[in-house]
Amino acid sequence: MQKVEIRDLQSMAYSECWDLQRSLFDALCAKKAAKTIAPDDPAGTILLVEHPAVYTLGKSGNESNMLVSEEYLKSLGAEFYHIDRGGDITFHGPGQLVCYPIIDLDAIGLGIRRYIDALEQSVIDLAKEYGIEAHRSEGASGVWITRPGNRLEKLCAIGVRASHGVTMHGLAMNVSTDLQWFHNINPCGFIDRGVCSLTTLTGRSVKMEEVKPKFIDYLTKNLNVKIYK
Repeated sequence: MQKVEIRDLQSMAYSECWDLQRSLFDALCAKKAAKTIAPDDPAGTILLVEHPAVYTLGKSGNESNMLVSEEYLKSLGAEFYHIDRGGDITFHGPGQLVCYPIIDLDAIGLGIRRYIDALEQSVIDLAKEYGIEAHRSEGASGVWITRPGNRLEKLCAIGVRASHGVTMHGLAMNVSTDLQWFHNINPCGFIDRGVCSLTTLTGRSVKMEEVKPKFIDYLTKNLNVKIYK
């Protein structure tokens, strides 16, 4: 079983964390290309973080899904970035668990589809522990909840990039996020679906500190890796 490093960054600005991701990604790709990875080297690094309010638009996203101006976002204290992941527009902010695995998929024996399945399954498993029946939705990445009237609400957004078998970006799960922030966008490009959080689904304030270790356990199980800090 391969090992991965895990870093809990607590709170970090999006731009700073993006720079860190790219640095780790470039370094791992360079080691793969040079064939200097030793058998006992870690297969990569998993970053856990909460961001100050920020909106990100994926490379194939539609800017019309941002419903307000950048000037208005700045007045709210929020930032906006075009980035190189898949997916459309989403929001990151306090109370949201963001996970960026920078992992060599070849080392852990996964293709990109199975990798995304493992990310989704980790959130599905976690939600089940809270008595929540979460699921996938055909044709849409992420983890969803079916509400009364068959309305779908997203608990976790997923958008990844993989190059040379190395991943970056990842997932964002709403734990206690202020969902009002999502009113400024069509989340992930959908106009007929909503968003939810562990807090809204359970009817109690769910703390990030209780969620992180549970999530790490499920993620490492589904990726079939062990962690070191």
